Amino acid sequence: MRHRSFLAWTAVILIQTAALQAHAAPGQGQTPGVPQSTAPGSAGTLAAPGSAAAESAGSSVPGSSPIDRGKYLVTAGNCISCHTRPGGTPFTGGRPFVTPFGTIFSTNITPDNATGIGQWKAADLRRAMHEGQAPDGRRFFPAFPYTSFTKVTDADVDDIYAYLRSLKPARYTPPQNSLLLRQRWGMTMWNAMFFVPARFTPDASKSAEWNRGAYLVDGLGHCGACHTPRNAFMAEVSSRAYSGGSGIMDEVAKDELRPWSGVNLTSAKEGLAAWSVADLTKYLKTGFCARAGTFGPMNEVIVNSLKQMTPEDIKAMAVYIKSLPAFDSDTAAVSAEQAKPGESIYKDRCEKCHLSSGRGGMFTGPPLSASAVVQSDDPASLINIILYGPSVPKEVTLGAWETMKGYRDILNDEDTAAVANYLRGSWGNRGRPVSPSEVARQRVPSK
Repeated sequence: MRHRSFLAWTAVILIQTAALQAHAAPGQGQTPGVPQSTAPGSAGTLAAPGSAAAESAGSSVPGSSPIDRGKYLVTAGNCISCHTRPGGTPFTGGRPFVTPFGTIFSTNITPDNATGIGQWKAADLRRAMHEGQAPDGRRFFPAFPYTSFTKVTDADVDDIYAYLRSLKPARYTPPQNSLLLRQRWGMTMWNAMFFVPARFTPDASKSAEWNRGAYLVDGLGHCGACHTPRNAFMAEVSSRAYSGGSGIMDEVAKDELRPWSGVNLTSAKEGLAAWSVADLTKYLKTGFCARAGTFGPMNEVIVNSLKQMTPEDIKAMAVYIKSLPAFDSDTAAVSAEQAKPGESIYKDRCEKCHLSSGRGGMFTGPPLSASAVVQSDDPASLINIILYGPSVPKEVTLGAWETMKGYRDILNDEDTAAVANYLRGSWGNRGRPVSPSEVARQRVPSK
């Protein structure tokens, strides 16, 4: 009986946490949690709430007033992307996040007393961000990345509160979540298994710049939400931190949702080994560098958050990310025999822009050799780019390459898989084989 009960609440938790691929908000839909102990690439240790060591990590926030500092921190957390529905007033919520178990909607975080957080005190926001709990005791889904926000200092949360209180109250009630996503009771047990609330502590053996980057990447930036694999309970696997994520729902074209994958951010060959700190700094700040350009789920992160952060903070994030120890894939790579069928397709469709060397051209196309997207364990993003082409935001123009058109109406599933395997098995790249069935899944609309 005990075993059956465990399976029953396990099923509920899996349903409740299926909406983990957005980016933030009390009760809405995206990021799950991990036991926040020190993991490979995870900064420092965890401080007791309110400790002086924890507070020092957030001391570099620009701004002369709590409201100014809070605005910057809200930008760093990219709160606006998840808390603003298309065409809606900023921060009023209502953005839908589609999951296999229904739809979950982001919440209104303006200071409206009736529909927002107007009745919240500063301590209520601390409790929400640090413990994942509402003022009335309701547990938030780890869709709201409190599992990362728990590392944010009390002082920074108070500044965030000051900024949110300064917003104009806007009365708007988001639609009700689907039935299965209104069940929250299982979160107490999920938290007991996968969540340890505690503040970030700087690593005394590292530089101030590294610690600042770790604080932003692991905390407010909640980068692990998309770039760390998850277990069966949708909790981040801390032992494989930043080695790549899956199942990130986002558009491939207007009103067309598909799963995307988050690349390996570690220094693995399949990750960012070929990137320099300068490359990564430029990419994060501008959405473009010699190694890659933004597309898919990263577009909102770049435009709404990273582009607006200080150059010093962006470089600190790059320094920290580049320090992450390599986590190499243990899957079998594409063989020369498996790569061969896609060679003629590449020469016909891709070589003009990406060159026979796979290194790309200054104005024609990004490099495919040593590409983290090309080599990702989960090929969803690579398949999406081949089928639909990259959607580049208008805010990212300087130095961007020619726009690639999608091949979904030109290449069938077998041809798309073949050219993907050619890319993953050429120029020293290493990635597991892609199957036609995986391509077929990326053609099916997510509802």
